[in-house]
Amino acid sequence: MSEVKLSSEEIRYIALFESLTNAGAKDCLVDQENSRVIFVVSEGEMGLAIGKDGSNINKVKNTIGKKVEVVEYSEKPRRFIENSLSPADIQEIEVKDRGEEKIATVNVDENKKGLVIGKNGKNIEKAKLLAKRHYDIDDIIIN
Repeated sequence: MSEVKLSSEEIRYIALFESLTNAGAKDCLVDQENSRVIFVVSEGEMGLAIGKDGSNINKVKNTIGKKVEVVEYSEKPRRFIENSLSPADIQEIEVKDRGEEKIATVNVDENKKGLVIGKNGKNIEKAKLLAKRHYDIDDIIIN
């Protein structure tokens, strides 16, 4: 696992997120390109982060004025990638070393590839950013 470095803005967002949701945040990624903030919450705290009928996540979204996405952390890289691509139905994830690079191959149903990739590739981009940040996985390939 690699060490995550946070900017002062991300540290402030984590403090805000934790105070509004009572869920522990392991990471925060400000994605300027897609005007969203992605939080990685501790394992088992996804429900707490979202809140009843999305109340907690909506408080965070309204307070920071950006789209907010939440991914549940996992010690297992495969599970973490699956969580970052949720709600897409993933069939299999394989992580292999190819020379100097670590590559994750994600197998999905042909009809679900669009959901995994997301509009303008933003879902797969989120998974790639988080996998690189937490597990030094250089790329994710969708099959």
